[in-house]
Amino acid sequence: MGAGIVECDVTFTKDGELVCRHAECDLHTTTNIVATELNNSCSVPYSGQGSSPSCCASDLTLAQFKSLKGKMDASNPSASNAVDYLGGTANWRTDLYTGRGTLLTLRESIALNRRLGVKHTPELKSGDPARIEQVFGGQANYAQKMIDEFKRAGVKPKDVWPQSFNLGDVLYWVRNEPQYGKQAVYLDDIDSSANPPIPRLTVEELRQSHAQGVRIFAPPIPALLAVDAFDEIVPSQYALDINAADLDIITWTFERSDLRRGAAAGGFYYAFDPAGRAVKKDSDMYEALDVLAREVGILGIFSDWPATVTYYANCMGFE
Repeated sequence: MGAGIVECDVTFTKDGELVCRHAECDLHTTTNIVATELNNSCSVPYSGQGSSPSCCASDLTLAQFKSLKGKMDASNPSASNAVDYLGGTANWRTDLYTGRGTLLTLRESIALNRRLGVKHTPELKSGDPARIEQVFGGQANYAQKMIDEFKRAGVKPKDVWPQSFNLGDVLYWVRNEPQYGKQAVYLDDIDSSANPPIPRLTVEELRQSHAQGVRIFAPPIPALLAVDAFDEIVPSQYALDINAADLDIITWTFERSDLRRGAAAGGFYYAFDPAGRAVKKDSDMYEALDVLAREVGILGIFSDWPATVTYYANCMGFE
């Protein structure tokens, strides 16, 4: 689909191996674990209808983790058995590969990306601090181990954009692995819909991040856009403030939700247009993408379906 950089969300097994998973504890909805004997190894095993399992990569050894099969992230909590619990996929997604997905280590994902000729943007996921301390001896060692995998594979720093929502991780890379740290991405978890709301960084906090060595800042799409009085999509004040702080911008995530009924029903990623005044159908997001690219001036954008962004970039002459 034309993506030039591919992400591995990095978490860990209980024997200290780094693996690709969206969160430390998501195996019950992203793999077949609850329908296997390894369900008994889960922090909270699946126990039948109405139960709320929690199965973590850190509950398993690497060998156990690799024995699982990946699937679309979904579940059916009202199911009466483990096999049916593994359903629940939204009707606009797919179960085409359910039960056949291959789980990857970070090391394997690096090798796969290199074989496919794409670059790397690993995200160090947060985890249980007690388990991180037990397995790695602290957060800094966890952050270092991720970089060590790229050094071990001989990947050039210019081909890696390490990411974290934890400013401490980003500053650790800036100070201790400066070649890799210069492209470190500070992810912004701003979310006005959270309870309590997660606020934007202030102008002073943005400037301070730059002064500490952060060069790339990554808020979600809705934080960077707004709809004006003429129902036109425009850069948000936050986007203008980030640019004024001399921070480059990467944003997330395009093609993340069902937009067939427009932004009004699209959820978090389209919260810049809650009434659907500008985005009435999925193709209207090309307008949003154009504002992000030409007016906000983003470096790049994460997408769950890169073909759309690739088509736009090719038409407009962007790399």
